[in-house]
Amino acid sequence: MSHKPDPNKNVNLIIDGKPVTVPEGTSILDAAKTVNINIPVLCDHPDLHERALCRICVVECDGRGKLIAACANDVWEGVNIVTINKRLVNIRRTIIEMILANHPYDCLKCAQNKNCELQSLAVKYGVVSSSFKNESGKHEAVIESETIVRDMDKCVKCARCVETCQEVQTIRAINTSNRSHEFEISTAYKQPLEDVSCVFCGQCAKVCPVSAICGNDQSADVWGALNKNCDAKAEGIKTIAQVSPAISSILETAFSLPAGSVTKGKLAALIRLLGFDKVYDASITANITNTGICSEVKQRKNNSGYSLPVISGCSQGVMRFIRNFYPDLESHISIGKNPRKLFASDIKNNYAKEAGLTSSDITSVSFVPCLAQKYAIMSDKKDFALTAEELAKMIRLAGIMIETLPEEQFDTCNLNLSNEQTDQSLIKKETVNGFAKARNAMESIQKNECSADWIELLSCPGSDCPCSNCS
Repeated sequence: MSHKPDPNKNVNLIIDGKPVTVPEGTSILDAAKTVNINIPVLCDHPDLHERALCRICVVECDGRGKLIAACANDVWEGVNIVTINKRLVNIRRTIIEMILANHPYDCLKCAQNKNCELQSLAVKYGVVSSSFKNESGKHEAVIESETIVRDMDKCVKCARCVETCQEVQTIRAINTSNRSHEFEISTAYKQPLEDVSCVFCGQCAKVCPVSAICGNDQSADVWGALNKNCDAKAEGIKTIAQVSPAISSILETAFSLPAGSVTKGKLAALIRLLGFDKVYDASITANITNTGICSEVKQRKNNSGYSLPVISGCSQGVMRFIRNFYPDLESHISIGKNPRKLFASDIKNNYAKEAGLTSSDITSVSFVPCLAQKYAIMSDKKDFALTAEELAKMIRLAGIMIETLPEEQFDTCNLNLSNEQTDQSLIKKETVNGFAKARNAMESIQKNECSADWIELLSCPGSDCPCSNCS
């Protein structure tokens, strides 16, 4: 359509014999959904622009032989669209087989097994193998900073991750390179993520339809620590956890439970049932961190030699963002530790002394709501941050039925942390979601146009970011 669509004007068409009326500018893909027809996609994502790279969504129009991508083409008046017939099914099967020819057959050990969009398409279209020669095995999986796993052998070249990194988060750590059969997703000069501008926000992994980019699953390491604890013949080895209440809603979705059913009491019970010696509420260290920042703001206000506003973040990646892109604002970064590091540090020092243990006797685990909070948590090999998805995997393996758990209390927090109180109502705080908006906030500081005393940066771009409840 060459002219600008008028959303107030309706378009009438036929899809698979059904009359459809939708606003002008509606894609074929979305128009089909209005009559309960779900055209298959792989590269398309509701939060991103259309790319029409995979061609899985091709449809026929007006009986012509030419196929068009449903995700990238708008409807027009009077068009007759066919979304399913023998020809289209065979074309989609061939496309899936071509993708599988460059994809390893390791579904059983894949992190996205049963949650993989490519796998779902293969099952739907009855594709169990590819008639093309398998060309996978050219890349090895790489663990980046103990946080993200990149396995480019599994990449389907949908470029969702590229748009998310480039446009949504404006970090530009990854991009497309080469053309034709050599087309790939990579960093500049194929450097590790730690050596480019990546801030380990995890949004690329969130949109990946397979597991070419995914979180580094450390649940097996935590199981190892728990088993070592059980096997110990004498008292000494301890596994200690802190749990963010923000993971409750994620667990409810993962186990198809009603909203509000995973209470704090059930969280405490299930973590304890997994074998942890102590289970703490992460809200405590989060509140202590926030109180410390408030005190820091107060001190900076009273001393003109210090920079305002104070900048804090939900993860160490936020600090990396400042240092990578706005090094002149580094003096604004809060001197306080984030709640995960604060917990691990105090457990290894003060708690260990009180219990008559050494730091090497203790494994600390923080259960966090998102991948961004895993980054830079491991000060040694016994500090872990597990996401809600990793916790869900442990729960399934242990066979725990969350809905039947009793309500239990978190352990009393005797951590040797300051509890100095500051009236937070006197501090003007601004919370910013995502790094695109963070750039606006940083530039306002540079221009001396920021009136906030404290800016909290959250890695996730959406306003429903779970980090806002536990940072």
